[in-house]
Amino acid sequence: MAIGEDLQRATAPLRRWVRTQGSAYSPDEPRPLAGDLGAMGVYLGLVTAGAAAVRASGRELPDRIPPGDAALLAVATFRLARRIAKDPVTAPLRAPFTSFQGPSGHAEVAEEVREHGGVKHAVGELLTCPFCLAQWVATGLVFGYATAPKATRLAALTMTLVASSDVLQFVYDAIQNGGLEPAPKEDPQGVEA
Repeated sequence: MAIGEDLQRATAPLRRWVRTQGSAYSPDEPRPLAGDLGAMGVYLGLVTAGAAAVRASGRELPDRIPPGDAALLAVATFRLARRIAKDPVTAPLRAPFTSFQGPSGHAEVAEEVREHGGVKHAVGELLTCPFCLAQWVATGLVFGYATAPKATRLAALTMTLVASSDVLQFVYDAIQNGGLEPAPKEDPQGVEA
């Protein structure tokens, strides 16, 4: 127990500082600054571990990524981040941190963060925000591309094809519902022609 107590004592000033900053930052509503700081630490740790793994593997980092691969990874990042954050099938991943609010758009759900303040709040915000998740997904894809480019291209192609299919589904739906028909023209007197 001595190590745990020493760690508690050593981190007490940092924890006090985070609480003070949290109170000053948002006095009326608890914000998960400590949880966000923890998420940043986890992200930094994962990036550091990934960089060490790439270095240990002896692989050379690419000097540049061809524009086609960059576009493939960008679309895959969009689709995978949105899949994790909004898809009904990934709700079990978010469930410990969120509560279901109802459907939201085509094949998506609206969820609210369950707890306010703390680590669970920070994780809930991360898991329900496709913009926030995109950073994590893109980092994973870039490390994958650096270490296993063929497999990563294949995974990215899969998500890019899904995103392309989504677009086609919306276009088809718009055609079926008359959403692509031209609007009626008006004559100069404001009467439909």
